[in-house]
Amino acid sequence: MQDKGLRLISNRREVLSQANPGSRVYISPWDQLADSDNIMVRATLSMVTLRQLIDMKMIPCITLHRRLTCLHHTAGAVRWRSSYRQAPVLTATPARALIDEHISVKGRFLTPHCPVTVCAQMHSEDGDLWESFAHYNTNADGTINLARDQSVGGSYLGCEPMGLFWALQPALGGREGLRLRKKNVETPYVVHMSLLEGHVSPSEQQSTELAAVTTERWYVAPGVKRIDVRQNGVVGTLFLPPGPGPFPAMLDLWGMGGGLVEYRSALFASRGYASLSLAYFGHKDLPAPQNSINVGDAYFKSAFQLLQDHHQVCANRIGIIGLSFGVYLTLRIATEYGVKPSCVICINGPIGSTIRLSDSDGRFEQFESDDKYWTYDDQGHVSFRDISLPTNLLPETKVKIENVACPLMYIVGEDDLSASSIENANVIEETLRAAGKSHLFTRLSYPGAGHLIEPPYSPNSRSSLWSVKPKKLITLWGGHLAPHAAAQEDAWKKILDCMETNLRL
Repeated sequence: MQDKGLRLISNRREVLSQANPGSRVYISPWDQLADSDNIMVRATLSMVTLRQLIDMKMIPCITLHRRLTCLHHTAGAVRWRSSYRQAPVLTATPARALIDEHISVKGRFLTPHCPVTVCAQMHSEDGDLWESFAHYNTNADGTINLARDQSVGGSYLGCEPMGLFWALQPALGGREGLRLRKKNVETPYVVHMSLLEGHVSPSEQQSTELAAVTTERWYVAPGVKRIDVRQNGVVGTLFLPPGPGPFPAMLDLWGMGGGLVEYRSALFASRGYASLSLAYFGHKDLPAPQNSINVGDAYFKSAFQLLQDHHQVCANRIGIIGLSFGVYLTLRIATEYGVKPSCVICINGPIGSTIRLSDSDGRFEQFESDDKYWTYDDQGHVSFRDISLPTNLLPETKVKIENVACPLMYIVGEDDLSASSIENANVIEETLRAAGKSHLFTRLSYPGAGHLIEPPYSPNSRSSLWSVKPKKLITLWGGHLAPHAAAQEDAWKKILDCMETNLRL
């Protein structure tokens, strides 16, 4: 820029010399500034110009004062242009993460001490909108940080770094009885977060969006392999971590919802464990009818052996985890099938069944046979809690808990409305104490948590649609948002610790 200004001055000298041959040409410093069309050139020359004016006394003081005033205005204009406020920014770090990992959410360049709302919105795989929001007040430096600041209203209160995720609920006006469950683990949940002006709710159409960001929530890490299993009659999905192995492994059993639920197994594999998610009823590739367990003891034993025989699995380091009715099956496998798991983890489930075995191989009759134990609330929603009361369980179905030979962790949600988990945990604890095996038992109990204790930061559904035919039925699971979220986070850490201790070390 200086070169450009000097060229202009040199050109002016040449023109004046040609017009006045033989005379000495002098270019005033102010004329030098006038020749330059660049503010930065004027700023560069200003100090030299001032010194020449003062030293040479070429102009009266009043002229100098006038010129200084002009220079002051010019410099002021430059400063004003550089003081524009930066637009607000909302960040979510990392942009891609596993479902059990923390996301750091921060807002910057906001007006200090002003109300703002952070909103999260996400569509399920069925197209239903889920959303959450929280009210914050910016700090003196014009920032918010969800890991540091308190929500003063909205979907949750207090300092909850992951509140926007676990507090997601169906949007107003959406379908009744929704429950969020990932079907295709090879795609993420995409969560759109926005920063809104004032303390508002997402339903307010006039709220001003100040900034926005999108983050992806995954159940499967890069490099994890998903393998369909249809072998020896076994129906499931095997997940393998990256690398050659061999890996410790988990057999993963869900409850009476049926079908094939993969997301917990996918997350286990993302944490370094081979995991087989097993279907045992309500799946098209299993023997009909689909409203009964038409596979027996040999089926579950084959599933365990399938893991043992896999060349990428440590045959002597296999655990079993079950939720709800899957707890009963987990305990049966561990005590009656001649296999030797390294640990078992039970989440809110019974030690027996009210459904009679239809044959000696462990098949069950249709589930409707236990509807005499169903109870209903004033909205007509059904609770299955009394079905699993130990006093209601058929004696011939009760598991021989005294035969447990490996560490057993039982997780209790004290607000469970779908299973009598407290009473079943009591029976297990008392039986193992009487058998001299108290050292094998660990009990985790969570006040305010419901039946569906799942991987952390998953939103809880206190109730959801259970069936449509022959009639529409909504079942109660229990659990209050904040304590249930805290239970999921703590239980997941302890589940991984249990697996690490008994399967890897």
